[in-house]
Amino acid sequence: MGATHGVEITGPLHERFDEILTEDALALVAELHRTFEGRRQELLAAREARQEQISAGTDLGFLPETKHIREDDGWRVAPPAPGITDRRVEITGPTDRKMTINALNSGAKVWLADFEDANTPLWENMVGGHLNLRDALDREIDFTSPQGKTYALKEDGELATIVVRPRGWHLDEKHILVDGQRASGGIVDFALYFFHCAQRQIDKGRGPYFYLPKMESHLEARLWNDIFVLAQERLGIARGTIRATCLIETIPAAFEMEEILYELREHSAGLNAGRWDYLFSIIKVHRTRGREFLLPERNAITMTAPMMRAYTELLVKTCHKRGAHAIGGMAAFIPSRRDEEVNKVAFAKVRDDKSRESGDGFDGSWVAHPDLVPVAMEVFDGVLGERPNQLDKQRPEVEVSASDLLAVSRTPGGVTLTGLRGNINVALQYLASWMGGNGAVAIHNLMEDAATAEISRSQIWQWLHNDITLDNGPKVTVDLVKQIIDEELATIRESLGENFDENLFKQATELFTEVALADEYVDFLTLPAYERMP
Repeated sequence: MGATHGVEITGPLHERFDEILTEDALALVAELHRTFEGRRQELLAAREARQEQISAGTDLGFLPETKHIREDDGWRVAPPAPGITDRRVEITGPTDRKMTINALNSGAKVWLADFEDANTPLWENMVGGHLNLRDALDREIDFTSPQGKTYALKEDGELATIVVRPRGWHLDEKHILVDGQRASGGIVDFALYFFHCAQRQIDKGRGPYFYLPKMESHLEARLWNDIFVLAQERLGIARGTIRATCLIETIPAAFEMEEILYELREHSAGLNAGRWDYLFSIIKVHRTRGREFLLPERNAITMTAPMMRAYTELLVKTCHKRGAHAIGGMAAFIPSRRDEEVNKVAFAKVRDDKSRESGDGFDGSWVAHPDLVPVAMEVFDGVLGERPNQLDKQRPEVEVSASDLLAVSRTPGGVTLTGLRGNINVALQYLASWMGGNGAVAIHNLMEDAATAEISRSQIWQWLHNDITLDNGPKVTVDLVKQIIDEELATIRESLGENFDENLFKQATELFTEVALADEYVDFLTLPAYERMP
């Protein structure tokens, strides 16, 4: 496709892609890029500068320069917007056609339509996802599968509210160049959805709503707010129509929750507690700080660990103090069609998890599978009743210090050979699927996304660089990791049989080995992975 407004499309133009990549939509992408790309790069450089300070021994803390914002009791975020007043159960998933229909029909109040961690950023997935969202709003998405199963939307009043998650600030969109420069993946995702679907959502009595991932400071939230202001102005949409929920899934952001709400306050819809990415961030940020920041294997870390309780309690207190929704974490279990005992145990864990969240004051929570919607709904119904949320539940008794958030060493659990094997097995299976174009993957009855692979490879990197000896087992070495990679590949090959894709698992093994065994820690495995994609 030739350059329009200085925009060049380098990806293939498949059927109907011209309906999304219109001249006016690309003009919005171009203006946002030219206006804000410099700031994006400055903020990414600021992340590196802060990382250098932490690596040199400086601890994270609450910012003295924004103390006045935290101590000012007078400000609140915007009131809840139509369609996201009641968020007691939210379902997450990518924007393929089948998932779009199933998520909207699931009975959940909200669908997080994901262009980020539950999605692979193949060009076809990105543009196709925008087509699916627009088709869903136009009620032109019904289809019959090759197996003869029909998928059709329920009535509008029964559908979940769409909340789109664009990519984080660190990711580019290599198929869209503005003045010869790659565009920000997040800006592309936001602009294309906003251009095509904002007015459609308003006409349905809702609005253009977003989940904002991977932010590390309130200045990154300010950038999003400025983008929202300009985009609304350009399309003639009232300022404040957009609403955004920020994922507090990095340890630096945990120290700036109030500031993040403040920067987005006219567009703010709340904060979300994201478990795996938060743990991944703790490892990444403190990777040079030794055993003080050593985490147990991932499956041993629960939300009741002291540092996780501090994080979630502070999030609820902060949100409700400012009139914002507090949204809990993911229930990733996928019900088994063959083993009711597995389901019974897992459903009990989901109920316990959601009971803790609803009791703490969370206004809603995430599930990964439609079958979990009624389980989570029952728990939150029991607490909320007819109320849409519990924003009135204040938590003045909660006091969280910087040391509470950084109490990694107080996390119970060990590091076992089983845990090492589990990290390798799941990461290889996930990355093979990711390279094949699927970013939401069912593995061992759990729905996994990119955060799973990130924490898995990060833990192995951390164990290697801290000379960890496994509980009742050998020391973690490069040779041991390579040996287990070979053994787990053999196990996966046997399990998958003819469905084992030699090429995809070769790519997955190379990528995993590169990021888990490297001397220098790679900030995001999705960066080298994306460069391997067409």
